[in-house]
Amino acid sequence: MKTYSYFILFLSIISIQSCGIYGFTGTTINPDVKTVQIDYFPNNAILVEPSLSQEFTIKFRDLFDTQTNLTSVNSGGDLQFEGEITGYKINPMTATAQQTAAQNRLTITVNVRFFNNKVEEDNFEKTFSHFYDFDANAQLTGGVLDDAFTIILERITQDIFNASVANW
Repeated sequence: MKTYSYFILFLSIISIQSCGIYGFTGTTINPDVKTVQIDYFPNNAILVEPSLSQEFTIKFRDLFDTQTNLTSVNSGGDLQFEGEITGYKINPMTATAQQTAAQNRLTITVNVRFFNNKVEEDNFEKTFSHFYDFDANAQLTGGVLDDAFTIILERITQDIFNASVANW
């Protein structure tokens, strides 16, 4: 019975200590990092969707606000993100028997420069991209465009987040 009590005590101590190590967001942010600066991402793609730059920048800032305890600043951040939207294209994906498109694919590409002013070895410049397939008979406006942006921007911002602070 005494061995059983020690075993329960041991498990309790391990459980309590492990909660202090693990972060539920999976981030590995240096404790010295207190601020994040996310600059506006202009749309430099050949085909320009007017609302894309603002929507991407807001979703990216919101991701850091909800998944970290970092303070957003306009300049001089410990972590800095800058870049531009470099691609916005629509391509036909599948064909029908009549040689017309059955599905189209919207692909958005973003070039990101990340600067970690506390650990400069983490700095990078990378391109992130994702797509959304939609029916060829649908117009890429209204709800279809909103759905596409929701899926694509969520994936791209999460990929950037993982590459920068989750070290994935």
